[in-house]
Amino acid sequence: MYVPRPYREPNGTWMVDLIHRNPLALLTTNGATDGEPFATHLPVIQDPEMTGNWTADLSGGLLLGHMNVQNPHWSALRDGDPVLLVFTGPHAYVSPTVYEKTPAAPTWNFTSVHVHGTAEKIDSPEDTLHVVQSTVRAFEAEFGADWNMTDSVDYFRRILPGVGAFRVRVSGADGMFKLSQEQEPEIRDRVRKSFAGRECSLHRETADLMERLQ
Repeated sequence: MYVPRPYREPNGTWMVDLIHRNPLALLTTNGATDGEPFATHLPVIQDPEMTGNWTADLSGGLLLGHMNVQNPHWSALRDGDPVLLVFTGPHAYVSPTVYEKTPAAPTWNFTSVHVHGTAEKIDSPEDTLHVVQSTVRAFEAEFGADWNMTDSVDYFRRILPGVGAFRVRVSGADGMFKLSQEQEPEIRDRVRKSFAGRECSLHRETADLMERLQ
């Protein structure tokens, strides 16, 4: 991903935070020779057994995901395949009316993290169940209501044959936080305030990030 210098994140913790808050990733891999690339939207979490802190570029990290085994992407995925996981964070359109000057041009503020790594398919049913349960725990804690899955584990086991779980060993990542850093401080503040005053949650989340970057 091309990231102009003004839009680079302050440090790797910004990328980790964006991944945790926006875990629905786009997994992309190369297709067969002369074939189209594969792309699948799926939930991704940090491997709970990962030890140590994330590095500045997230290299050495471990991520877990799963998809429907009927998805042709699963059949095409091979151990050791290079993969790209794209995580998209808050984003919003910037109207030139906010700048209060001419000439001006519209743009789109956005945040994104591209994670590179290699895939490892998980074959063991118990390990696959572990991925499913770890995903539930992570999302219930962050987005749900701490739902107790105990009474549903047997159901999980029945549907496991349809679940393809995998691990991604991260080799590096790039983060782009395009939040009007190229603008003069007063104009950037007007953009932030215009986002903060909108009802759309994406606008308000984008405003929050802009404030944190100041």
